[in-house]
Amino acid sequence: MSLPTVNLIRAESYQQELLRASLEKLLEPLGGMESFVKPGSRVLLKPNLLTGSRPTKECVTRPELVYCVAQMVQAAGGKPFLGDSPAFGSAMGVAKANGYLQLLEELNLPIVEFHGQRYQTVSEEFNHLLLSKEVIDADVVINLPKVKSHAQLTLTLGVKNLFGCVPGKMKAWWHMEAGKDSARFGQMLVETARTINPNLTIIDGIVGHEGNGPSGGEPRPLGILGASSDVFALDLALVEILNVNPAIVPTVAAAMRLGLCSDLESIHFPQLRPEELKVLDWKLPNTLIPIDFGMPRVIKSTFRHLYIRFIKEPISAYAGR
Repeated sequence: MSLPTVNLIRAESYQQELLRASLEKLLEPLGGMESFVKPGSRVLLKPNLLTGSRPTKECVTRPELVYCVAQMVQAAGGKPFLGDSPAFGSAMGVAKANGYLQLLEELNLPIVEFHGQRYQTVSEEFNHLLLSKEVIDADVVINLPKVKSHAQLTLTLGVKNLFGCVPGKMKAWWHMEAGKDSARFGQMLVETARTINPNLTIIDGIVGHEGNGPSGGEPRPLGILGASSDVFALDLALVEILNVNPAIVPTVAAAMRLGLCSDLESIHFPQLRPEELKVLDWKLPNTLIPIDFGMPRVIKSTFRHLYIRFIKEPISAYAGR
């Protein structure tokens, strides 16, 4: 079995021509965009659209990167559309607040809210985890995360970004379901990523977000872009670059425990290796907070009742899809 390929390059600018050239260089060892997108393919671009409240603090994937990726998808004959389920507000509202409107209009890119029919994941332990129809129905999924610190999970990278494919209020359920068990929550995120199985992940590390992320920290220039068809291998490479122990990043620890990425020696790096991009002073959150936000028991009980009555039971109609 061939090793997963993770390509890492230096990239310093979001200026359109320079960024497009960087992305072409980044994808070249992976076969270019044409190896992922075929003519007529419906291609979901999944950026990190966390919030519109801090548009200058690098909390979201930069619109310039999404613009260039969308152009490349169109050049390959694909039909790109944007989608996310933000923690705060709507996908359209967060996109507008972060400067996405021009690219949406110029490239005629639809943006979808993750609603509608839910699908089950294929997992014995997490077989009631639900994902949005819009994600499952896409022909190609391109995951576009941002490099950020995270106050619950230490870092948020490619795997965590796919939690945005869990529809609406289901996110709150999974925070409560995990309780304060970050290892279980990390495994749930890994199962989500494994089910979605993104065709390509391109991580925006030109400028990251360090400190009390995912939104309360500060911008940090890193000058890095990374790409892979294996989101778990890419996350492991970024953890190494940021000089963070993978054991304290629940998503990476779970992926390693499940045998989805064992070590850096099991990854092929065609250009730069993580040690050549090492960052020794990346700031992590001051304090990690519980996964369940300390929600009172009565709220958990009420939410559990509503979940079982209106979401979990109706899913049986779609079992086996």
